Amino acid sequence: MRYKCLIFDHDDTTVDSTRNIHYPSFVEYMKLYKPEIRYTLDEYVKYNFHPGVLEFFKDMCGLDDKEMEEEEAFWYDYAKNHVADAFPGIKEIMDRQKAEGGLIAVVSHSYADNILKDYRHNDLPVPDIIFGWEQPKEERKPSPVPVERIMEKYNLKPEEILVIDDLKPGLDMAKAAGVPFAAACWCFDIPENEAHMRANADFVFKSVEELEKHCFEL
Repeated sequence: MRYKCLIFDHDDTTVDSTRNIHYPSFVEYMKLYKPEIRYTLDEYVKYNFHPGVLEFFKDMCGLDDKEMEEEEAFWYDYAKNHVADAFPGIKEIMDRQKAEGGLIAVVSHSYADNILKDYRHNDLPVPDIIFGWEQPKEERKPSPVPVERIMEKYNLKPEEILVIDDLKPGLDMAKAAGVPFAAACWCFDIPENEAHMRANADFVFKSVEELEKHCFEL
């Protein structure tokens, strides 16, 4: 075990959820309320990477504050009634991390109850701690607050942690907290996203198997 604590993102890092939950929810909402707004799946992923999910909905889709609340409620209900499969190999990494006495944390832009639903669906070990969308806005990624609280709670040094995420907010969070970051580039092939990760991340993995080899002495 190389790291005492693995901090996993959820969507498109642990489970294949944007393709199967978040993007279909987005498409359904826009068809109902903003039919003129149309983005492909790759565009949706690209703009969630940068400028970010809130900026995408507010600045690019043009949702006002009330519409943002309505879209969030629509998305929450959709996610509550759908599950996503974990990427092959993720369970084995988490199981081994726990078996060797390590910690599993989750920092995500999904709600904690929906994260736990996906974990149960995939028989993943219950995370030791979760920071989800229900956190105050100023304490969500890319804020370093979640990582700092994990370090404080478990008395961890920066080098004992690895943040694993597919999007820029996770990278920015890790950099702000001064901990190592691994880019999870196994879900989508978005050249702009990967180029940014290769220029800024500590590690870039194109497969879950590469992450496993990095985290453990195989």
